[in-house]
Amino acid sequence: MNKKIIYYFFIINFFSLYTFAFARSDTMKIDQRILDFLMSTGIFNMGIGSYIMISIGCLLIFLGIVKEYEPLLLIPIGTGCIICNAPVIGDVNPKEMIAYLYTAGIDKPLYPLLIFLGVGALTDFGPLIANPKTALLGAAAQFGIFFTLIGAIVLGFNLKEASSIGIIGGADGPTTIFLTAKLAPDLLGATAVAAYSYMALVPIIQPPIIKLLTTEEERGVVMKQLKPVSKRAKILFPVCVIILCILLVPSAVPLIGMLMFGNLIREAGVVRRLSDVAQNALINIVTIFLGICIGYKMQAEYFLRLETIKILILGVIAFSIGTASGVILAKIMAKLSRDPINPLIGSAGVSAVPMAARVSQKVAQEANPSSHILMHAMGPNVSGVIGSAVAAGVLLSLFG
Repeated sequence: MNKKIIYYFFIINFFSLYTFAFARSDTMKIDQRILDFLMSTGIFNMGIGSYIMISIGCLLIFLGIVKEYEPLLLIPIGTGCIICNAPVIGDVNPKEMIAYLYTAGIDKPLYPLLIFLGVGALTDFGPLIANPKTALLGAAAQFGIFFTLIGAIVLGFNLKEASSIGIIGGADGPTTIFLTAKLAPDLLGATAVAAYSYMALVPIIQPPIIKLLTTEEERGVVMKQLKPVSKRAKILFPVCVIILCILLVPSAVPLIGMLMFGNLIREAGVVRRLSDVAQNALINIVTIFLGICIGYKMQAEYFLRLETIKILILGVIAFSIGTASGVILAKIMAKLSRDPINPLIGSAGVSAVPMAARVSQKVAQEANPSSHILMHAMGPNVSGVIGSAVAAGVLLSLFG
């Protein structure tokens, strides 16, 4: 480091002898100012950890743009990661603005609730209402949360940290952020990145698990068309879910309430302006802020720790177990049901909406091109969103 400083100092001093400006100035003072400037650059104030995190930020941006893995999230997260690993020089703090956004939206936490509002406005609960038993598949997929919670405790995490890690198994980024911000804020960067990364990697992670647990014949099962759902049922559903949540799991009301409120303004049909804002402008703005704020917690001192590796490993285990649990229960339901059930709809029980349902559809059509299970898979998929929020509420009640 000292050799670099001396090298640059002599180059600058050499050129200073041949410039008009330097000839008319106090050379020693100007040299000192230039040396001070060099000492204030990131080159001389960043450790190896910052360079690693900036590289990770670039990787996330690459995956978002080139591979198109959840670009709406990975691009803001990667950018936030790069910005927040800039050094603090004197009174100049590049992270100050993002720190304010983080305090306002994550510490409270506001952004996950607004994301749930937008998700509710975008979601059609019709497939779940038409086939209520698929809610069991969404519940089964949450098994990975509680299994991984135990594993995290075994690896040395306390109950609050283990709860924040286990919730990754729900494959629901806003729920992970909501719970971690309340129980284990120091783990927010690792848990949020793990949750969103595994959501983005659903098309890669799930198919091998699905194929391992099912036969080609099972994957090709053709299901009956769903019955139509009345407008009245769609309007009553979010209201009833909120009331049930209040009665049974009050701590989950913030998430469930915003999710159902978003769905209610969608289905009501008399507040289209509110629905349009929630589906478009609001959720897009909040997604930008949320991604940037996740990047804020990816500073080298928070992220480059052994705990991060453990969290990433436990996260993929949680997600895999959640997928497997849904498929296994769907196979059991198929044996007990009179109507044909394709067990692949069980893998959509994780709440990566609608990615998991699309993966189920794709794998089913690989086995049988006439098998169209997308709408059937949306039932477990949207119930998984509710299930992960309820699981977060339970954990918050127990350990908050």
